[in-house]
Amino acid sequence: MSGRFFASDNSATVHPAIMEALNEANRGHAIAYGEDEWTLAANRVFKDLFGRRAEVFFVYNGTGANVIGMQAALTSYHGVICSDVSHINCDECGATENYIGSKLLPVTTSDGCIAPDQILPFLSARGNVHHSQPKIVSLTQATEVGTVYDSDRVREIARICHKNDMYLHMDGARISNAAVSLGLDLGEITGRLGVDMLSLGGTKNGVMFGEAIVVWRPELAEKLTYIRKQGMQLASKMRFISAQFATLFGTDLWRENALHANELARELAARLRSIPAVEIVYPVEANGVFARLPRPALSRIQEEIFFYEWDAEADIVRLMLSFDSTMEDVEALVAAVRKHLS
Repeated sequence: MSGRFFASDNSATVHPAIMEALNEANRGHAIAYGEDEWTLAANRVFKDLFGRRAEVFFVYNGTGANVIGMQAALTSYHGVICSDVSHINCDECGATENYIGSKLLPVTTSDGCIAPDQILPFLSARGNVHHSQPKIVSLTQATEVGTVYDSDRVREIARICHKNDMYLHMDGARISNAAVSLGLDLGEITGRLGVDMLSLGGTKNGVMFGEAIVVWRPELAEKLTYIRKQGMQLASKMRFISAQFATLFGTDLWRENALHANELARELAARLRSIPAVEIVYPVEANGVFARLPRPALSRIQEEIFFYEWDAEADIVRLMLSFDSTMEDVEALVAAVRKHLS
């Protein structure tokens, strides 16, 4: 296969600045479990990004961030309202149900985004002993189909949550791409809109490993201190996670990486739209392009350049761009599509 993969932004390399940060953190001994200077520095970075009320908890991976973060707010009789295509619903092997016992309450979405009025029907279950009690609304930003929630929608969903004694969780695996798409800072699209807990992604934007949970509610932070350990997500050598996040978010690197990926996604979509047999099926608002390709050509294109099918029955594929994708990669893919459709 030529060029880089379009399968996932997880396929990308580690950014050189992150590698350098890891090397710097690898000098000498340091106190374990987050009492090191790198974690303290990362905490200061997050306070600057997300405000004084924000508390951060570093974990190993994205599923851990989602489950451990929500566990601070849930018990087994609670429910989580989420999109039908959300990662917690489709791609985490039932982790929320398994580890917390809480039921996921998926809603059908046309573009990956939950509308505020889709939450309201679940509220009728409140106080009914026969039904799971809705406690969290979980939004994915950017969504699994590459779309982005605007600020007004997030603010309105937060209002509904807080009026009804619920929390708003945001799965931010690609939060940097969403922020760049909206032209806003990370704090402006999360805590300032009423988000209570955020799973902050790094591995899709240049980090080697590790994610973060950011919370704005003190009762959640108090619980997470212990839940993270009990949930096997407390890193002993935490400095190696923290050093990466301090570098990524303590500079404009997060923005530069996401901007590059988003711009290439728009460029790829524009070039594919010029091919008559190709259809772009969702708005390209972050770093993903979802395209319908004729079935006879699809497998032949995949033999040259690796990507995943998103909906095999509809012949829709997912093409992900990352910080290390290049224009040459885009041109190679477009050339392969043209060749096999000719």
